[in-house]
Amino acid sequence: MTDARVPKVTFLSKPGCHLCEEAEPVVREVTARHGAELSVLSILDDEALQQQYGELIPVVLVDGVQHSQWFVEAERLDAAIAAAASV
Repeated sequence: MTDARVPKVTFLSKPGCHLCEEAEPVVREVTARHGAELSVLSILDDEALQQQYGELIPVVLVDGVQHSQWFVEAERLDAAIAAAASV
């Protein structure tokens, strides 16, 4: 039996974003439950991220693949992280 890999979750937001403020605790809770690696980035700190995601935030990436935008469903994120860990 091999050990599960550690998925990388990226949460993209910006200061003052009310949807981001609602989603971040959900993302933190779910990633912590799985022991996933979490990076929280402001799109304002990266011109390329700002151009790519602009008004789509918050955005959640799981292993670099966009998982969600605007709203984060805990159950759906939970399943995606579990699936990524088992690859």
